[in-house]
Amino acid sequence: MKRIGLLPRILLAIILGLILGNFMPEWFVRAFATFNGIFNNYLSFVIPFIIIGFIVPGIANMGRNAGKMLGLSTALAYVSTFLAGLLAFFVGSWLLPIMTKGQSFQTTDNPEEFLQSGFFEVAMPPLMEVTTALIFAFVIGIGIASIKGNVLQDAFDEFQKIVEKVITVTIIPLLPFHIFGVFQNMTYGGQVVNILSIFLKVFVLIIALHITILLIQYTTAGTLHKQNPFKLLKTVLPAYFTAIGTQSSSATIPVTLASVKKTTIRERVADFCVPLFATIHLSGSAITLVTCSLGVLLLSGGDISFSAYLPFILMLGVTLVAAPGVPGGAVMAAIGIMEVMLGFNETMLSLMIALYLAQDSFGTATNVTGDGALSLIVDKFTKKDKNDEGDETDKNAQLV
Repeated sequence: MKRIGLLPRILLAIILGLILGNFMPEWFVRAFATFNGIFNNYLSFVIPFIIIGFIVPGIANMGRNAGKMLGLSTALAYVSTFLAGLLAFFVGSWLLPIMTKGQSFQTTDNPEEFLQSGFFEVAMPPLMEVTTALIFAFVIGIGIASIKGNVLQDAFDEFQKIVEKVITVTIIPLLPFHIFGVFQNMTYGGQVVNILSIFLKVFVLIIALHITILLIQYTTAGTLHKQNPFKLLKTVLPAYFTAIGTQSSSATIPVTLASVKKTTIRERVADFCVPLFATIHLSGSAITLVTCSLGVLLLSGGDISFSAYLPFILMLGVTLVAAPGVPGGAVMAAIGIMEVMLGFNETMLSLMIALYLAQDSFGTATNVTGDGALSLIVDKFTKKDKNDEGDETDKNAQLV
């Protein structure tokens, strides 16, 4: 039997939660509330490990492989992700309050008062605070890069694999049950209309922003190469549709690479940039995270000011470098800074995860498609050698 993908499971969990929350007895709702409480505590316990496991190797690897092309690619990926986050903030903070006027998740100071509590709670205090984990990750990552320490590098590479296993084996499979419990509880509490309305509006806005950032990226690349940006974008579209199915930038690398090589880019640049950008360039994910978080904060009456969001967007550019190539990796890497910088509580994090995962494939598709544009930009600003000139002549002949 073919395994059902994560997105269908998430959508099924949401639908069942909305249906069963209308007529299931209180004990049933509280049973899943108990599971959600345990899952939330487990997630809080794992968050520091996720931060350390992904950020340390990411920083160390980039520092150890310093070079002009790497430096340019890394800077370009960060700037693209940061600008995508800014675009999402300015558009979202302008349109979402208008689109959601009069809607709120709360009528009291505490939105969790609407939710049923669990029968019991299992405490799982984290070994360290999120802020401590972030500082530790930066210090160790930069330290490994500066001393070129192979022992620590290998150790944290293996630690990253352990954390990836934790995510793929224990967190991702349980997420549909967690999301079912959240939506069932909120439906039971009479909050479903506002939540569904916000979901739909946020989803439409995210898709529009994804299209906008791709047009900006390919217009820039096309202008630099004096080529039609729409033709370039059309050439890389197979990667977009593949990513919708895989929900993973890493799993889509072969298709992305083959598509990008059909442009006039030099092969050695494509071979270097596409796998790198699959790891460090997440403009689509940044748009999704910023827009979804704005929607959740508007529901909860939180602060959506630019002063609150600028540090968050700046950190996203670094934190998402650590996002694993698994479905939902970006939101898992970002929940720590949402908790610290945006003040998300457990209920808000649960909503955020559900919102993000419901359209994760489109964010991933935007990431990998944008990788092609950034690769073309890197190609423009790096020197050619004799082999490159021969390859370019062959490509031009094929195009003619």
